[in-house]
This record gives sequence, structure tokens and C-alpha cells, in this order.
Amino acid sequence: MKPVGERGEGWFTSLYAAHYPDIVRYGLRRLPDADAAAELAQDVFVVVWRRRGEVPERALPWLYAVARHVVANRWRSRRGGPSLLPLAEADHVPARIVEPDAVAPVLDLHRALRTLPEADQEILRLVGWEDLSVADAAVVLGCTRSAAAVRLYRARRRLRTALAAPTPARAARPASVHV
Repeated sequence: MKPVGERGEGWFTSLYAAHYPDIVRYGLRRLPDADAAAELAQDVFVVVWRRRGEVPERALPWLYAVARHVVANRWRSRRGGPSLLPLAEADHVPARIVEPDAVAPVLDLHRALRTLPEADQEILRLVGWEDLSVADAAVVLGCTRSAAAVRLYRARRRLRTALAAPTPARAARPASVHV
């Protein structure tokens, strides 16, 4: 880590430009709207500026950890529960996707993911949605790489089980005919 004196406006501007979109996307996947996601990113970069001497060279996992803590702090301060984006709303499929056979597996995945505990959902999101390595996900979660690997293995196993479970929507869907 570099001393704070070497981490001035130029350093901050570069880091902001490089990772602001990543943090907004992180927020969009977890918060109810774009304004909340942008506010999350702003809060994260306020922390970055205050703690700039602590930011590691590979900053993205550290930024995700800060974002995760900001979301958790908001949830605790509201005590009524987080205003996280319910995964049910993630079932919305853009109109440009019109092929039912292409949409159904995505909806099945979202439904199965919703059945998992939040800890499983988070490790799967970090590795799948945020495209982090297991080691980077461990940084975000504040655990060892081994613990993150075990969590990911177990979460994937539970997700496979949830995907294999019959659902009314899947049972009602006709089988695809391949010629």
C-alpha cells in the first residue's frame, strides 16, 4: 500500500474512472433502483478517499467489500429490512428476448437462486455476476480463500439441487422438440 501522500487526486480519479461502473453494477444487482446504486457507489468512493492509504493495489475486491458493508449498514440503520432488489424482480426479461426456450432457463435459475440462503446467494453472485475469483470473493466476504472455496462448492451443490427440483412452471412447459 502506498502512503496517503502518493494517493492524491490523480490516483483517486483513476480509481474512480476504472471502478465506478463496477460498483454501480454491484448496486444495481442488489438495490431497488439506479439512484440507490449510484448513491452506493458515491458512498463507497467517500470511504476510498478517507481510507486511501488502506486501498490495496488490486482494489476491486476491496471496493466490493466496502460496498457490501455500506449495504449492510443501511439495512441495520433502517431496521425494517433492506431495500434490496428482490430476485423475483430479476425474473423480468427484456422484450428483445422473445425465444421462450432461451428465457425459461434464466427464469429457472433465478427462481432456484431465490430458494438458497443469502450467504449462498452472495458467494454465487460474487463469482458469477461480479466475475470474481474465489480468492477475490474471499476478500469481499472477509474470510480465507479456503473458506470461500468451500462456501462456493456448497452453494453450487445446493443450487444444482434447487434447479433439479420440479416447479409448477417447469412441469407445465412442453418439452422442446429438436430436429
